[in-house]
Amino acid sequence: MDNLPRILLAEDNPEDIELILAAFREINLANEIFITRNGEELLDYLCYRGQFTNRQKGYPAVILMDIKMPKIDGLEALKIIKSDPDLKIIPVVILTSSSMESDLIRSYHLGVNAYVVKPVNFDRFVLAIKEIGLFWAILNQIPSDQNRKKS
Repeated sequence: MDNLPRILLAEDNPEDIELILAAFREINLANEIFITRNGEELLDYLCYRGQFTNRQKGYPAVILMDIKMPKIDGLEALKIIKSDPDLKIIPVVILTSSSMESDLIRSYHLGVNAYVVKPVNFDRFVLAIKEIGLFWAILNQIPSDQNRKKS
């Protein structure tokens, strides 16, 4: 598991966290999944600040992020991530209950890689998470950490 890139999940809803982790277990996703519960914690993790100063080096394969989070919401966190030269290459998938067109448009203007509305139906929710995990953690190719800087 050490050589697999981790998945960074930014989600404050404990029930959604459990459903997401259960869906990943069902497909035997071997990637480590690290959970942050608000936008500030997410940015601290990515920037090696606060409690994450000495965390394991490396960038996640993907960030799965809710929009409605405490402290710093997902759209503001997305704006910060995509404006940082070291972080902007990390794929970000918005995973939200918001189907508002304005959130969708703003997310894409800020550089989101995918926008997924959380299905209300349990089986569809689990299926969506499985497909997200398979694509972003297994099929999608990402540059190695040493090659992430703009050339």
